[in-house]
Amino acid sequence: MATATESTADQSAEHAPVDAAQESLTAVLLDPDTIVRDACNAREHDTEPDEDLINSVKAVEVQDPISVRPRPDGTYGAFKGWRRTQAAQIANATAEAEGRAKHPIKAFVRADLVGRDAWTRFLSLIENHQREGMSTKDTLKAAELSLIGMDEVEQKAAARALGLKRGTGQRLARAQELSDAALRRASAGGMDLEQMATFAEVADVPDSEHRLLRALARDEDEEDGGRGHWEQELALLKAEQTDRATRTEAITALEQAEIPLLPTRVPYGEKDTARPLTDLTTGLGNPLTEDNHKNCPGHSARLDDEHQPVWYCADPAAYGHKERPKPKAKPEKTAEDEAKAAERARTTACNRAWKAAAGPRQEFVSRLVRSSKTLPEEAWRFAASILLDLPHFYGKWAGRREAEDVARLLGVKLPEKPFERVLLSELVTVSKARLPHVLFAHIAAAFERDMRDPKGWNDARMQVRFLWEDPTPQQVAYLLLLEKLGQDDKGSYRLSEVEEQALAPHRSADPDTTGDDA
Repeated sequence: MATATESTADQSAEHAPVDAAQESLTAVLLDPDTIVRDACNAREHDTEPDEDLINSVKAVEVQDPISVRPRPDGTYGAFKGWRRTQAAQIANATAEAEGRAKHPIKAFVRADLVGRDAWTRFLSLIENHQREGMSTKDTLKAAELSLIGMDEVEQKAAARALGLKRGTGQRLARAQELSDAALRRASAGGMDLEQMATFAEVADVPDSEHRLLRALARDEDEEDGGRGHWEQELALLKAEQTDRATRTEAITALEQAEIPLLPTRVPYGEKDTARPLTDLTTGLGNPLTEDNHKNCPGHSARLDDEHQPVWYCADPAAYGHKERPKPKAKPEKTAEDEAKAAERARTTACNRAWKAAAGPRQEFVSRLVRSSKTLPEEAWRFAASILLDLPHFYGKWAGRREAEDVARLLGVKLPEKPFERVLLSELVTVSKARLPHVLFAHIAAAFERDMRDPKGWNDARMQVRFLWEDPTPQQVAYLLLLEKLGQDDKGSYRLSEVEEQALAPHRSADPDTTGDDA
C-alpha cells in the first residue's frame, strides 16, 4: 500500500524548471517491484545501475524521489529514476540473505501525465540531461520525439528549456545520423543541441566539424559570449554545400545525357587530346557547336568555375575535326599566367564568401527590427540620415517599389496578390515605439539589395568594382554600424572574414554615410 511522505528541499535538484505541476505534489512510498521502465523514458543506453549505485542504495536507500506514471495493470512506469529503481529492486532481492530490511522507494505519482507521452519524454530528457551520463544520441532522439508530439504551447516551453530555436525539433533527426564518435567530439567541443542539429546539416562538407569547433572556440574566447564566429562559419559551409550540390547536379545531368565528363587533369605522361569546340571546325571549316557535334563519338564536356558545361571533343584528329588556325603558337605558362589563375580563384572564393555573409547579416538585422527592445540610437540615427540625404542607391531601390525585402526582415507574411501592389502600411503596425524598427528595416532592405551582387560599378573610375575590395562609403558605414550593434548585443553578430577584408582600408577613416556613391 502506498504511504505518503513529505517532499523535502533537497529534491529540488530533480525538478525540471518547466514542470511546475510536480512542485505541488507529495511523494508516496511504493514497492520497487511494482515499478517498470516507462516506454517514454529518454535514456535508452546505459540503463543498468552500476555497483556504486547499488551499494549506495543498500546502505542508505534511495534518497531522492523518482517519478512514475500509473499503468492500466496496476503497476507504475518510471520515466525519472529508473536506474535508482533497479538498484532498489536488487537491494531488496538480496536483503534477507544479507541481513538487511527491505525498503520501499519514494516516488511522485504523475497521473496527470497519462496519455501525454511527448511531455513525459521531455521531462525524462531534462532529468537525465541534468544528471549527465546520458549519451548524446539518446538526448537528440528524446528531444526530437518530445517536440514532435507536443502542441504549440508545450513546444515553446520545451524549446526554451532545451535552448533550442523554434523548428529545431524537425532537424534533430538529422543529427542522430552523425556517428557516435562525431557526436562525442561535438559534445566535448561545447556544441549544444541546437548547434549539433545545424552541424549535421553541413556534415557532408569536408572539414566542417573542425571548422565549426574552431569557430565555437573563438566565440568562447570572446568575453561577450555571442555566436558570431559560429554563424559566419556556418554560412560559409552552407555556401560551399550549395556549390557542391550545384556541381553534383551538373554531373548528374551529363550522366543522364550519356555525355562523358573529362578529367580536369590527365595523368602525368599522358597527352590531353581533348579540345573545346570553340577551337575546332568541321572538315569543311564550319564551326562546331553543341548541336552539330552531339552525335560525334568524342562529344564530351568539362565544367567551368560556375559548374556550367564547356563542350569538348575528346579526340578531334580521330573524328575528322580540324583546329581553328591560330596566329601563333601558344607560349608556355609564365609567372604572370600563374598569378592571373590565382587571382581568378581568389575572385571566385571571395564572391562566394560575400554572398554567404548576407545570411548572418540579414538574420541579425531581422532580430534587431523584430525585437521588443528599444532600437539603439545609432541605428535609427543612421536610418534617418539615409532618408534625409537620399543617396543614389536608395533612390534606385525605392524606385522598384518592392515590399518583399522589408517584409522578410520584419517577419511579415505578404498576401498573394499577383496583380496588385502590396501596401506594407496596411500590414505593419507602426506605433511610436516601433517606428524606429520599421524605418531601420526599410533602410537595411535597400542596403541588402545594393550589396547582394559582389560585382558592382565604380562611377568615378568607370570600371567594374568588387564590393569585397572596393565597397562604397555608404556600405562601409552600414557594415561598421552592424559590427558595433553586434558587439553591443553580447557578440551576437560578427563580420565575416570577407567583410573584414573589405573594411580593412577604412578602419581609420570616418566614412561619409550620406554622400553619393563613389
